[in-house]
Amino acid sequence: MRFWLGTHQTGWLAAVDVPLFLSAVRLRKRKRLPRARGEWALDSGGFSAIRQDGCYRVGPRQYVEEVKRWRDEIGNLVWCAIQDWMCEPDMLARTGKTVAEHQELTVQSWLDLTALDAALPWVPVLQGYTLEDYHRCADLYEKHAATDLASLPLVGVGSVCRRQGTREAAAIIKSLHARGLHNLHGFGMKTLALTGKRSLAGYLKSSDSMAWSHRARNAWRHEKRRLCRGEHTGGCGNCQPWALAWRERLVRAVERSEERGTQLLLF
Repeated sequence: MRFWLGTHQTGWLAAVDVPLFLSAVRLRKRKRLPRARGEWALDSGGFSAIRQDGCYRVGPRQYVEEVKRWRDEIGNLVWCAIQDWMCEPDMLARTGKTVAEHQELTVQSWLDLTALDAALPWVPVLQGYTLEDYHRCADLYEKHAATDLASLPLVGVGSVCRRQGTREAAAIIKSLHARGLHNLHGFGMKTLALTGKRSLAGYLKSSDSMAWSHRARNAWRHEKRRLCRGEHTGGCGNCQPWALAWRERLVRAVERSEERGTQLLLF
């Protein structure tokens, strides 16, 4: 499983060579763009858009133009997520729509963006809330959009990051894997979901997280404690050394978890 370090610091693109995961929301704030040292992937910023506005203010044509600019000027863009619609209850309350309507909008985004520029490395996203929802969304892609999901380099799984400690989320990912989707990307995965005894790392091709920042902000808020040995003021919520150290530990833990899974299969 490949791990993408989530960050809200766009300047890190020019500073580090580990795989980074950034939101379109943050890149839109830059007038001058950095040149990437390493590979990176793009999130559409759907969570922020729907939570704040109940919709995407940026249409598919503008998004395509933005992604082309970021690809060309930053360089090393590996993939970009479509403009998917989250299906958690609070998101549905924000839009006034149903899970089925959010799924239709998500699949329509895939159709719109690939029609506008199929050369860009778009990644479709499965959305839903129950296990059955996710399979219905996969059916929509395969029937309505005539898309063979299993043949694509990557397929995102959305709306699981805030409940991945439950058996339900694990069942969703394992069920999609059993369907033949061995190319899944887990958005916003927490450490325990990737490294615990019931690790999902073996069912994912890749994942991302910026839990390092959340943990650092909590440590500072509750204990006034920095998590790195640096001399910066305040907490480590924006701290590159802490983020890289956290990532290194996570990657090693995931590797150990995958080794344990292989041993169980062998014996």
